[in-house]
Amino acid sequence: MIPAEAGRPSLADTAGADARTARNKPHLAVVGATGAVGSVLLGILSERADVWGEIRLIASPRSAGRKLTVRGEEVEVVALGEDAFEGIDVAMFDVPDEVAAQWVPVAVSKGAVVVDNSGAFRMDPDVPLVVPEVNAHTARVRPRGIIANPNCTTLSMIVALGALHAEYGLSELIVSSYQAVSGVGKAGVDTLRAQLSAVCGTELGAKPGDVRRAVGDTLGPFPAPIALNVVPWAGTLQEDGWSSEELKVRNETRKILGMPELPVTATCVRVPVLTTHSLAVHARFENEVTVAGAHEILAAAPGVVLCDDPAEEEYPTPSDVVGTDPTWVGRVRRSLDDPRALELFVCGDNLRKGAALNAAQIGELLAGELRK
Repeated sequence: MIPAEAGRPSLADTAGADARTARNKPHLAVVGATGAVGSVLLGILSERADVWGEIRLIASPRSAGRKLTVRGEEVEVVALGEDAFEGIDVAMFDVPDEVAAQWVPVAVSKGAVVVDNSGAFRMDPDVPLVVPEVNAHTARVRPRGIIANPNCTTLSMIVALGALHAEYGLSELIVSSYQAVSGVGKAGVDTLRAQLSAVCGTELGAKPGDVRRAVGDTLGPFPAPIALNVVPWAGTLQEDGWSSEELKVRNETRKILGMPELPVTATCVRVPVLTTHSLAVHARFENEVTVAGAHEILAAAPGVVLCDDPAEEEYPTPSDVVGTDPTWVGRVRRSLDDPRALELFVCGDNLRKGAALNAAQIGELLAGELRK
């Protein structure tokens, strides 16, 4: 046997070190791995730094046995159940609220820290609502063993807004959102595609009700046609005519920024875009603002891309932003009537930063903390 060179580890030593490093990495479960956000999350986990030991894929019993690729390897999906969380350090959930409410506590009882993308725990005072670029420090205090991922609409704007708030001090927020159909899942995407097929190549859209008649019973999860139309509604009906989506933007922004009395008003609109939410933002601050100052802040902010040159027709649009990680910001203007207010237009992929990427970033914070 040829001895290793002096001062250089042998192949056996290197292999042993690699094995020990792998053992020291926390183990991750992805719950809802076969869903739309779960699929994006597996791709993100494969692209980013390898901080995990085992990655276990969990889904409903009907999906058990399927094989999905993560980190270049095929992994078999296991059925959601108590045994699925044995030996897991961090569990990322992307499941409906009622499923999360039932199974997140089970995962915690098995010793996992949960990163939950549902709305089941977001407003629980004992559950931090975390955006790593804005309030990463709150992830360390988690009395229930749960960290909540904000709603995709909030996430599409809050990274940029948080950077501006840190400099100028936010005092009021008025938002109009233009939300992609994938925000309601596969049914939203399928509905838009079906309706586009029904109206494509026609003269529809010139008379009252002609689009509604053409799409017939293919409204899917929307209260009105989404093709050739916008629908001023997202979510479920709440008190005084507000929608649940609008109240999420209000409540989650307040919690993330630690400003429980911040005036926030949102109007949420569904638009015929597959993926990527957009928001028109009116933000008022405690201090006077300038466009040049806002540009400097946004250009340097982690997770933000400044795309703002209207003279050259450069501003973010969903079709250009889809599939990218950052929040894109353009149309930055100082209010004509208030030197302390900014107007801006924001786009963010609702399946990436709006869900999967933020969960992965929270997971990386935990991996660094939990590394054995």
